[in-house]
Amino acid sequence: MNYKEKLNHINAFVFDVDGVMTDGSIILINNEMIRSMNTKDGFVLQFAIKKGYKIAVITGGRDQSVVSRLNYLGITDIYLDSKHKWDDLEDFLYKYNLKPQEILYMGDDLPDYDVMTRVGVGAAPKDACSEILSIADYISPLKGGKGCVRDVIEQVMRTKGDWDYLNTEDTTTST
Repeated sequence: MNYKEKLNHINAFVFDVDGVMTDGSIILINNEMIRSMNTKDGFVLQFAIKKGYKIAVITGGRDQSVVSRLNYLGITDIYLDSKHKWDDLEDFLYKYNLKPQEILYMGDDLPDYDVMTRVGVGAAPKDACSEILSIADYISPLKGGKGCVRDVIEQVMRTKGDWDYLNTEDTTTST
Protein backbone atom coordinates (compact mmCIF):
# COMPACT_ATOMS: atom_id res chain seq x y z
CA MET A 1 0.00 0.00 0.00
CA ASN A 2 1.44 3.39 -0.95
CA TYR A 3 1.69 6.40 1.33
CA LYS A 4 -1.45 8.17 0.06
CA GLU A 5 -3.55 5.02 0.51
CA LYS A 6 -2.29 4.66 4.09
CA LEU A 7 -3.56 8.15 4.90
CA ASN A 8 -7.15 6.92 4.56
CA HIS A 9 -6.64 4.76 7.67
CA ILE A 10 -5.21 7.51 9.91
CA ASN A 11 -7.43 8.58 12.81
CA ALA A 12 -4.79 9.92 15.19
CA PHE A 13 -1.53 11.84 15.12
CA VAL A 14 1.43 11.53 17.46
CA PHE A 15 4.31 13.98 17.40
CA ASP A 16 7.70 14.43 18.97
CA VAL A 17 8.40 18.01 20.11
CA ASP A 18 12.01 19.06 19.59
CA GLY A 19 12.93 18.87 15.92
CA VAL A 20 9.30 18.31 14.82
CA MET A 21 7.06 20.89 16.52
CA THR A 22 10.13 23.09 17.02
CA ASP A 23 13.23 23.56 14.91
CA GLY A 24 15.26 21.85 17.61
CA SER A 25 16.88 25.07 18.80
CA ILE A 26 16.83 25.91 22.48
CA ILE A 27 17.64 29.35 23.81
CA LEU A 28 18.91 29.35 27.39
CA ILE A 29 18.03 32.41 29.48
CA ASN A 30 18.53 32.39 33.25
CA ASN A 31 18.21 28.60 33.49
CA GLU A 32 15.05 28.64 31.33
CA MET A 33 14.76 26.92 27.97
CA ILE A 34 12.93 28.86 25.28
CA ARG A 35 11.54 27.12 22.17
CA SER A 36 9.71 28.44 19.14
CA MET A 37 6.62 26.75 17.65
CA ASN A 38 4.91 27.43 14.33
CA THR A 39 1.44 29.07 14.51
CA LYS A 40 0.32 27.34 11.29
CA ASP A 41 1.02 24.02 12.99
CA GLY A 42 -0.96 25.28 15.99
CA PHE A 43 -3.96 26.21 13.87
CA VAL A 44 -4.19 22.86 12.14
CA LEU A 45 -3.70 20.94 15.38
CA GLN A 46 -6.77 22.72 16.79
CA PHE A 47 -8.72 22.14 13.59
CA ALA A 48 -7.91 18.42 13.55
CA ILE A 49 -9.07 18.07 17.17
CA LYS A 50 -12.34 19.82 16.30
CA LYS A 51 -12.78 17.33 13.48
CA GLY A 52 -12.43 14.42 15.92
CA TYR A 53 -8.83 13.36 15.37
CA LYS A 54 -6.91 12.24 18.44
CA ILE A 55 -3.54 13.89 18.98
CA ALA A 56 -0.74 12.98 21.36
CA VAL A 57 2.73 14.29 21.96
CA ILE A 58 5.49 12.02 23.18
CA THR A 59 8.74 13.73 24.11
CA GLY A 60 11.86 13.14 26.11
CA GLY A 61 11.61 16.75 27.29
CA ARG A 62 10.10 17.92 30.57
CA ASP A 63 9.39 21.59 29.90
CA GLN A 64 6.12 22.81 31.41
CA SER A 65 5.94 25.70 28.92
CA VAL A 66 5.55 23.09 26.16
CA VAL A 67 2.69 21.51 28.13
CA SER A 68 1.04 24.92 28.51
CA ARG A 69 1.26 25.60 24.77
CA LEU A 70 -0.09 22.16 23.87
CA ASN A 71 -2.93 22.43 26.40
CA TYR A 72 -3.81 25.85 24.94
CA LEU A 73 -4.15 24.14 21.55
CA GLY A 74 -6.43 21.47 23.05
CA ILE A 75 -3.90 18.65 23.29
CA THR A 76 -4.22 16.77 26.56
CA ASP A 77 -2.42 13.51 25.78
CA ILE A 78 1.11 14.64 26.53
CA TYR A 79 3.81 12.19 27.55
CA LEU A 80 6.83 13.99 29.01
CA ASP A 81 10.22 12.59 29.95
CA SER A 82 9.55 9.55 27.77
CA LYS A 83 12.23 6.90 28.04
CA HIS A 84 10.46 4.32 25.85
CA LYS A 85 8.17 6.02 23.38
CA TRP A 86 6.48 2.78 22.33
CA ASP A 87 5.28 2.21 25.92
CA ASP A 88 3.71 5.67 25.94
CA LEU A 89 2.18 5.11 22.52
CA GLU A 90 0.65 1.85 23.74
CA ASP A 91 -1.01 3.78 26.57
CA PHE A 92 -2.46 6.23 24.03
CA LEU A 93 -3.67 3.36 21.81
CA TYR A 94 -5.35 1.67 24.76
CA LYS A 95 -6.96 4.88 26.02
CA TYR A 96 -8.74 5.48 22.68
CA ASN A 97 -9.06 1.89 21.46
CA LEU A 98 -6.80 2.63 18.47
CA LYS A 99 -4.71 0.28 16.37
CA PRO A 100 -1.10 1.11 15.41
CA GLN A 101 -2.08 1.32 11.72
CA GLU A 102 -4.44 4.23 12.57
CA ILE A 103 -1.51 6.34 13.79
CA LEU A 104 0.62 8.82 11.87
CA TYR A 105 3.75 9.39 13.95
CA MET A 106 6.20 12.17 13.09
CA GLY A 107 9.67 12.02 14.57
CA ASP A 108 13.11 13.31 13.73
CA ASP A 109 15.73 11.43 15.71
CA LEU A 110 16.80 8.01 16.98
CA PRO A 111 14.39 7.79 19.98
CA ASP A 112 11.55 7.87 17.40
CA TYR A 113 12.87 4.95 15.33
CA ASP A 114 11.07 2.07 17.07
CA VAL A 115 7.69 3.80 17.07
CA MET A 116 7.98 4.85 13.42
CA THR A 117 8.50 1.25 12.32
CA ARG A 118 5.35 0.08 14.14
CA VAL A 119 2.66 2.60 13.12
CA GLY A 120 0.52 3.08 10.02
CA VAL A 121 2.51 6.03 8.70
CA GLY A 122 5.95 7.11 9.88
CA ALA A 123 6.68 10.68 8.84
CA ALA A 124 9.67 12.95 9.27
CA PRO A 125 10.58 16.58 8.70
CA LYS A 126 13.12 17.04 5.92
CA ASP A 127 15.92 17.79 8.40
CA ALA A 128 15.51 14.58 10.43
CA CYS A 129 18.55 12.38 11.03
CA SER A 130 19.51 9.95 8.26
CA GLU A 131 18.30 6.85 10.11
CA ILE A 132 14.80 8.33 10.47
CA LEU A 133 14.74 9.55 6.88
CA SER A 134 15.63 6.04 5.72
CA ILE A 135 12.53 4.47 7.35
CA ALA A 136 9.99 7.27 6.90
CA ASP A 137 6.93 6.53 4.76
CA TYR A 138 6.80 10.26 4.10
CA ILE A 139 9.39 13.02 4.34
CA SER A 140 7.91 16.49 4.53
CA PRO A 141 9.51 19.11 2.30
CA LEU A 142 9.44 21.32 5.40
CA LYS A 143 11.85 21.36 8.33
CA GLY A 144 10.97 20.79 11.96
CA GLY A 145 9.21 23.80 13.47
CA LYS A 146 8.62 25.23 10.00
CA GLY A 147 5.22 23.75 9.16
CA CYS A 148 5.90 20.02 8.79
CA VAL A 149 3.17 19.23 11.34
CA ARG A 150 0.60 21.15 9.31
CA ASP A 151 1.86 19.45 6.15
CA VAL A 152 1.06 15.92 7.36
CA ILE A 153 -2.18 16.77 9.13
CA GLU A 154 -3.49 18.70 6.14
CA GLN A 155 -2.65 15.80 3.81
CA VAL A 156 -4.60 13.34 5.96
CA MET A 157 -7.56 15.67 6.35
CA ARG A 158 -7.69 16.42 2.62
CA THR A 159 -7.42 12.73 1.75
CA LYS A 160 -10.27 11.88 4.11
CA GLY A 161 -12.47 14.83 3.02
CA ASP A 162 -12.16 16.65 6.35
CA TRP A 163 -10.42 19.78 5.05
CA ASP A 164 -13.50 22.00 4.90
CA TYR A 165 -12.65 24.86 7.25
CA LEU A 166 -14.12 27.52 4.97
CA ASN A 167 -17.48 25.73 5.13
CA THR A 168 -17.58 25.52 8.92
CA GLU A 169 -19.29 28.00 11.21
CA ASP A 170 -16.37 28.21 13.65
CA THR A 171 -13.80 30.59 12.19
CA THR A 172 -12.54 31.94 15.51
CA THR A 173 -9.67 29.53 16.07
CA SER A 174 -6.66 31.34 17.49
CA THR A 175 -3.17 29.96 17.40
